[in-house]
Amino acid sequence: MMTTLPLAQWLSAQRPDDAPVAWLGDHTWTLGQMRHDVATLTRHLRTQPGERWALCFEDSYLFIVALLGALHAGKTPVIPGHSRLSLLDEQRELFNGVLSDRTLGWNGPMVVVASAKRSSGAIDLPTIDPESYVEIFTSGSTGTPRRVIKPIASLDREAALLAERFAERLAGCRIVASVVPQHLYGLTFRIFLPMSLGLPLHAAMTYYAEQLVALPATHRYGFISSPAFLKRLDHTLTPPPIALIVSAGGMLPWGDVVQTQAWANVTPDEIYGSTETGILAWRYRSGDDTPWLPFTGMRFEQENDAWRAFSPLIPDPAGLLLDDNLAFEDNGLFRLHGRRGRVVKIEEKRISLCEVEQRLLALDGIVEAAALPITRNGRQGIGVLVVVDDATRARLSAAAGKQLELAWRKALIPWLEPVAIPRYWRVIDTIPVNSMNKRVYAQLQEFFHDPA
Repeated sequence: MMTTLPLAQWLSAQRPDDAPVAWLGDHTWTLGQMRHDVATLTRHLRTQPGERWALCFEDSYLFIVALLGALHAGKTPVIPGHSRLSLLDEQRELFNGVLSDRTLGWNGPMVVVASAKRSSGAIDLPTIDPESYVEIFTSGSTGTPRRVIKPIASLDREAALLAERFAERLAGCRIVASVVPQHLYGLTFRIFLPMSLGLPLHAAMTYYAEQLVALPATHRYGFISSPAFLKRLDHTLTPPPIALIVSAGGMLPWGDVVQTQAWANVTPDEIYGSTETGILAWRYRSGDDTPWLPFTGMRFEQENDAWRAFSPLIPDPAGLLLDDNLAFEDNGLFRLHGRRGRVVKIEEKRISLCEVEQRLLALDGIVEAAALPITRNGRQGIGVLVVVDDATRARLSAAAGKQLELAWRKALIPWLEPVAIPRYWRVIDTIPVNSMNKRVYAQLQEFFHDPA
């Protein structure tokens, strides 16, 4: 089995200067160039006040430079999960400065990271504290960003676990991805896994199937993807040589598994986990209802109607309570049966319904709001019920209502992921509650039963 290299040794002398680490277009970065770029950034960051720096990148090579530069400089990398200026302004108490590959219009301490594209020979970097960690922010059930501490040692262990499963199939491959490193899935699979195995990675995002099929056929690829991307594949295009396809972040419909396999001659490997837990289980489906197999060292205990996960990747010895409902078989495999909380996944984005409601209540005219997932024609989106103030209600008509809906949607764009912006709207007199003054979401779903 291929041995993984921990992050603290990614720039070590165990690998030669001319080893390729990333590419973009016609340019390939070598390990020597990465050493130079990290050393340059490290020296600069050591002169900067503030301990916590947000990483906001599109370019994955520069993301790695920033990650390593921050850690070697003794700073804490913060991954806010987005690069939206309005949210960065709102969340500025979460970090002291921003590292990015572009200016973003940020009004605060900022370093724009670039590559000199040259080697500097031997470098002497400060050692990385073995207790160092990355902070990742994800949607919490309350609607406010939830801070998740990821020790570097835990991310190294996760890469080693993934290597147990995938290293042999990835031997000699290049890594391309349709997911960003701003979330844990992209961070572990797109960054940690290839860097720990010494595999070159694509610095750019793969947004469209046309970009994937344009890759040179002179290499083999490992493709880190998502159900949303695989659903949109154009099967009339000719795929490049793909040795492995990994899908995570949401359920991959069986029909898309079959079509992807027929197109690429590779059955997608699916990953189950979360930002808080890291990877938990894996499956390689031969049929629609194939159960999940836990990774090495994972343990699950039932707790009332929920399940608690224990893992070498979870620092808390008390484990973590899962948001999903699990149904175990006697052999230790399990199936998933929906989510328990008010965080839903739409096109692999984890959406806090509470946050959607809070953003709605901040809009002019809305005094009460309820958000819930709505499925139409096999496609899921957010539906909202809103109660408006008297002045807004007085000027409502069919035409005015549509204009108001468009204005509300536009006002939400700076704050929410595109898939979190409500697709279905209902203006009602009051949001119904039960005898305990609790909303019954099955009852709220009834407002969306008509096709309007």
